[in-house]
Amino acid sequence: MTDKPWSGRFRTQIHPEVERFTESVSIDYRLALQDIEVSIAHARMLVSTGIIAGEEASQIIGGLEEIRNEVVSGAFRFDPALEDVHMNIETELTQRIGEAGKKLHTARSRNDQVATDLRLFVREELERLKTELRTFMNIILERAEEHIDTIIPGMTHLQHAQPLSFAHHMLAYFEMFRRDLERIEQGEKRVNQCPLGSAALAGTPHPIDRFMTAGELGFSEPLRNSVDAVSDRDFAIETVFICAMIMMHLSRMAEEIILWNSQPFSFIELNDSYSTGSSIMPQKKNPDVAELVRGKVGSVYGHLISLLTTMKALPLAYNRDMQEDKRPIMDSLDTINRCLRVFCGLLESMELKKQEIERSLSGGFITATDVADYLSGKGMPFRDAHRITGEMVSALIRDGKTFADLGIEEFRAYSPLFEPDILTIITPAVSADRRTSYGGTASQRVREALRDARAFLGDQGHET
Repeated sequence: MTDKPWSGRFRTQIHPEVERFTESVSIDYRLALQDIEVSIAHARMLVSTGIIAGEEASQIIGGLEEIRNEVVSGAFRFDPALEDVHMNIETELTQRIGEAGKKLHTARSRNDQVATDLRLFVREELERLKTELRTFMNIILERAEEHIDTIIPGMTHLQHAQPLSFAHHMLAYFEMFRRDLERIEQGEKRVNQCPLGSAALAGTPHPIDRFMTAGELGFSEPLRNSVDAVSDRDFAIETVFICAMIMMHLSRMAEEIILWNSQPFSFIELNDSYSTGSSIMPQKKNPDVAELVRGKVGSVYGHLISLLTTMKALPLAYNRDMQEDKRPIMDSLDTINRCLRVFCGLLESMELKKQEIERSLSGGFITATDVADYLSGKGMPFRDAHRITGEMVSALIRDGKTFADLGIEEFRAYSPLFEPDILTIITPAVSADRRTSYGGTASQRVREALRDARAFLGDQGHET
C-alpha cells in the first residue's frame, strides 16, 4: 500500500475500497501537462523569492521536464493508489531527484494547484473550441453564399409563413454561433485569473510572488481572494453553460436537417458518407449524424445540472465534492468539439433539392402577408387588409385554388385597390426580395449580411 502525503496523521492504512472510491487520477490524468507547467512556474517563483536554492530549482525543473516528455510520449504510468495527477507527478519527481522534490510543494496546496491546472485546461480548450466554431461558421457562410437566390418556405409553428432566402435562413444560425463566440471570449476573461499561491484557503506565510506565477502561466492577474480562489468553480459552470448553448443551437439545425431530409419535406439530399442505413429496411437512408447531435445535447445539459448541483450550498472553502467537477467539463468540451467537426462535413456535403423546394412554395398561401401588405400600402388600414386577405384564403381553400390561380379581376372582386402588379408581387422570389428592411431577407440585405459575417470571421483571425 502506497503511503499518502497526509499519512503522518493516521495510524492505519486507508481501506482499499475507500482508495478506489476517492481516486481521481483516472480522470484528472488529462491535467498532467498543465500540472507540470504549474509546478515549473511555482519552482521558478520559489527560487526567485529565495524560498529554495537555485540548484534545487534546477533539479525540480529538469525532473519535471523529463516527466513531461514521458507524459507526451505515453510512457508515463499513473498509479491510482496515489489518488490524483498531482501526487503521481510529485511522487515520481521525488523518486528521481530526491530531497529537492519534497520542497516543490512549499507554499502551495493541492487545492490551489488543481484550481490552477483546471483553469489552464479550460483556457486551452476554449481556444480550441473557438477554432472549431469558426470553421463551422465559415461552412455556414459558404453554403449561404451558394444560395442567396434560393427561396425556401420560412416557417412559424412548423407551417409555411413567408418566403425566405436560404442564405438568410442560414445566416440566422450564423448569428447564434456569433453570440456563442462572444460568450466564449467573455468567459475567457474570467477563466484567465490565477489561483496559485492561495494554498489551502488562507494564503501562506512564505514570501511568495503570486503576480510572478500568474505572469509565468499567462494569466492576466492573480485571483484577489484566497478563499474564493480555491473554492470557485463559476468558470467551470460557465464553460459547460457555453457548451450547452452551442449544443442547443446545433440541435435546432440538426432538427431542421432531419425534417428537411424526411419524405414530407424532401428539401435536401444527405451525402451517403454522412448517413446510415437500416438493418431491415433496404430503402432507408437515415440522418443519424444529425440525430446523434440532437441526442448528445442531453448529456451536456446533464453535465451543467451536475456541476450546478455539486456546487449548490457548498460551504467555503474547498470541499471534496469539487473533485466531481472534471468529468462534466471534459466530457462537455469533448462532445461539443466532436459534434462541430462531424457537423461540418454533414453541412458541407448536403445538397438542396431545388425542384422539391419550389414545389413546396406553391402551397400554404405563403405570400398571403404580401397581399395584406399590398392593400395596406394602398392606404387600407392593415387590420382591414388582414381580414380581406383572410377571407380570400378561406374562399380559395374551399375552391381548391391558390393565389396563382387568380386573375386581376378576381383580385378586384375583393378590393378595387388591387392593380395588375399584384400578380407579380405574390410570387415567392419577388416577395422575399421586397423585404428590404434592415435584417430582412431581400437579396441586397442578405449580401450586406454576408459581407458583415465575413468581416466578423476575419476579425476573429479565421482564414478562408
